[in-house]
Amino acid sequence: MGNFNETQQKILKLKKEKNALILAHFYVPLEVQDIADIVGDSFEMAKRAKEAEEDLIVICGVRFMGEGAKILSPDKKVLVPAIDAGCPMADMVTVEDVLRLKAEHPDAAVMAYVNSSAAVKSVADICCTSSSAVRIAKSQDADEIIFVPDMHLAEYTAGKVPEKKFILHTGFCPTHHRITEADILAAKKAHPDAKIAVHPECRADVVKHADFIGSTAEILRFSRETDAREFIIGTEMEIAARLQREVPEKKFYSVTSAFVCPNMKKNTLQAVLNCLENEEYEIRLDEAEAAAARRSLERMVSC
Repeated sequence: MGNFNETQQKILKLKKEKNALILAHFYVPLEVQDIADIVGDSFEMAKRAKEAEEDLIVICGVRFMGEGAKILSPDKKVLVPAIDAGCPMADMVTVEDVLRLKAEHPDAAVMAYVNSSAAVKSVADICCTSSSAVRIAKSQDADEIIFVPDMHLAEYTAGKVPEKKFILHTGFCPTHHRITEADILAAKKAHPDAKIAVHPECRADVVKHADFIGSTAEILRFSRETDAREFIIGTEMEIAARLQREVPEKKFYSVTSAFVCPNMKKNTLQAVLNCLENEEYEIRLDEAEAAAARRSLERMVSC
């Protein structure tokens, strides 16, 4: 099995024996990405889960991603390697929050960022990702949009869709939110010739310094295809590491060494191996809730 280590080889053997599909997010460790069938952002993972023909789906990411796979492939067995790998942003909005906002703004459409629980998705009109938020907002007939949970992505989207009124929630991604304007200015001073690519989950005063703003997948594409030789990467630090390995002739710098999602890092090789060996940490959802969430996710996937 080429250059795979012993644990990776065991995972690949079990994956074949159990007819499993392994989907990994870009933020999990590179050695886990290396044994995945597909590595992608939240949208790509959801799309691939829906198309899955395998009996077993292993989601190397955080819990809402496992829920998304189960929602779109209800007949499949969906496992997550780290049951305690949650998403703090997803936990910042509840069904009650959404229902309260809907009561206050009855004519508004509810857009739920895919970084949300199955329960929240079940009371949304449509989901979105960071790459599709602007397009989906424009596609809504309503003049008002309730956007949950990420206030930074909501603010960025609102700036691109001025014809609509946005009602913002107060959620955020702690990993992106902790990066400050001082951090981005320090990185820019250290690498004055570097292009700056940031995720719209970052604060507005960070985003304004960017040469490029986009989803994880879009940042990867921009960095690979742009002629610049140096890049400051304004998202989880695994992206800079992945790019440095893929494009060694260029230089990639994370804004700070603190740009780490601790929950994604719980997806270790050993956790993936244990998950496959024991078929543990299965995602189970209430059927009615999942059916309602499926409608909002499928609208996103087909939009």
